[in-house]
This record gives sequence, structure tokens and C-alpha cells, in this order.
Amino acid sequence: MDKGGWVYIMANRYRGGMYVGVTSNAMARIARHREGTGSRHVADFGKTRLVYIERHEEIEQAIAREKLVKKWRREWKFALIEADNPDWDDLWERWFAPED
Repeated sequence: MDKGGWVYIMANRYRGGMYVGVTSNAMARIARHREGTGSRHVADFGKTRLVYIERHEEIEQAIAREKLVKKWRREWKFALIEADNPDWDDLWERWFAPED
């Protein structure tokens, strides 16, 4: 998980407020969001549910994708999320929960 970059979307509820972010270390960054220390906006609006994540081989690709997605209309972001996560489940456990 140290190489490349990640684009992710945090939300506060189903079809609610969203935060689009980019990072080179998804586990650490999203953990900080969930703890309320990742960004002021996420903390202030309770956007602690990871609803979408995608990996890129190069961080520059991830940054370009994040900039693009941030410009999208809400409906387009909804479609992106719901293509893989129709119920807006919190994907934290699926992606980052420690294996036994």
C-alpha cells in the first residue's frame, strides 16, 4: 500500500454529504478521517464512512483523478459509488480490517 496513490470518497450517510480525497497511504489517511483528525471538513460534517476507493499505480494519476471527480456533479459521484457499493456500506472493514 506504500506505492502509488488512492482516490477515496467519505460520506456521512446514504446519498449525503461527500468528501473526495487523495493519498499515498489510504489506511492511515482514512483512519485519521474516522478518528476526526483527517480534515476539518470531514470532522465537522461527520463524513466518516468510506464509501468508495480506487487505487492508481502512480500518485500523479490519483491526483489527476481526484481533481476530475471533485468537479463532477453529485449525481455522477452517486453513480460512481453505487456501481460497486449500491447501499453505501462503510468499506473500511472490507479494505483495511486486520486479517486473523
